[in-house]
Amino acid sequence: MKKQQDKKAASYFRDSLSTVDSMGKRVWVYAKKPKGPLFNRRRILAIILLILLFSGPFLTLKGEPFMLFNILERKFIIFGVIFWPQDFHLILLAFITILVFVVLFTVVFGRLFCGWVCPQTIFMEFIFRRIEYWIEGDAAAQRRLNKQAMDFNKFWKKALKHVIFFSIAFVTANIFLAYIVGIEEVKSYIINGPLEHLSGFIAIVLFSGAFYFVFAFFREQVCTIACPYGRLQGVMIDKKTIQVSYDYLRGEPRNAKKDVADAGDCVACNSCVTVCPTGIDIRNGSQMECINCTACIDACNTVMKRVKKPTGLIRYDSEDGIKTGKNSIFNPRSIAYSAVLGLLLIFVASLFAFRGDYEVTILRARGSLYQEYGKDSISNIFNYNIVNKVRTPVTVDFHLESHPGRIQHLGEPLVVERGKVGKGSILVIIAKETLEQSKTPIIIGLYNDGTLTQSYKSSFVGPNEMDY
Repeated sequence: MKKQQDKKAASYFRDSLSTVDSMGKRVWVYAKKPKGPLFNRRRILAIILLILLFSGPFLTLKGEPFMLFNILERKFIIFGVIFWPQDFHLILLAFITILVFVVLFTVVFGRLFCGWVCPQTIFMEFIFRRIEYWIEGDAAAQRRLNKQAMDFNKFWKKALKHVIFFSIAFVTANIFLAYIVGIEEVKSYIINGPLEHLSGFIAIVLFSGAFYFVFAFFREQVCTIACPYGRLQGVMIDKKTIQVSYDYLRGEPRNAKKDVADAGDCVACNSCVTVCPTGIDIRNGSQMECINCTACIDACNTVMKRVKKPTGLIRYDSEDGIKTGKNSIFNPRSIAYSAVLGLLLIFVASLFAFRGDYEVTILRARGSLYQEYGKDSISNIFNYNIVNKVRTPVTVDFHLESHPGRIQHLGEPLVVERGKVGKGSILVIIAKETLEQSKTPIIIGLYNDGTLTQSYKSSFVGPNEMDY
């Protein structure tokens, strides 16, 4: 009977979530405050990332935001480089490259991103839980406070916590909005009041409410229910994936008594469980809820030092590494992903490197024929389409580069504003004596402030030799 109970307990995690009981009700996670070398490194990284996040909208380059993701106007600025709707293919390719990188990284290192870089983890573990520990105390104190009847002590702690939570959510909502519309626009929302910018105010309130709900109530459920990456990571890892793992060969059988023969190094203290922010037992193996935050590693190492046993009972390792004692990052699947990623990076980098300031299409007017222009010249009508990708307006100025002749605008020279598309027509005039065939390749140069910026190839139609 005892063996059956142990077997049932050991496999229980495989058919249910750690945060849901047998009746389907939410099990609230009271995670003990983590500490240790790995946690300190994560905290340093989190502080750096938070500084970058909250300072990003205030950084500018040449009068433009350093980072902007204006979906409404289809304008993106990434590290000071402006991308317009015409550059959507570059954004799409960059997104695909990032996706492949995430898959590759997960295959090799598991959910390292989730534990160290994910915004959900950073905000939860290094802002909201820190505030909760400061106001309500550690896990045991929080559990007692929630169980006790409402009194003044409980009321003021809960009220203060939730006021601070919503305030942080509101500030963060404004920061995220600044990444979309720009910090100057957000400042105008604040100065002019919500009635002047009702849609923006409603967006901020809705986002603040969602952000507050996630970190005050939903919490680790995001990682197991809402996050697609968390749901997919189970099919991307294999036995060679390096992740937070429990060395069961060394740790089993568990026993809290030191004098038991053949006992493993695990002393069954449950420190790895009490410190876990998703409420799992890492000793049950790889699980969907595990975000590889390393809190259990720090907790276990602390206990191992206390009982004078080697650290690393819980560590970064693979299933094969635990079985064989050898780790191999490179396997056929990771090598294949690396090759694809390398090719994608080269391809996308080339597209970004050779991305021009202007995107110009010059085509001979459909259905038009050549025309005599004076006694010794031939003319063709060309239609052009120009996309201005630079930060300043450009006056369209074309010159013929390949042949003696000139280009005449049909109408006033066009001025194309930044990020806009301009259309117009030109008349290309070339001397008859320079045309050796009925269809002659020509080169047209686009000039800005008297400087050649780009050259474009087209074809010029003239008479056949028999027509001369």
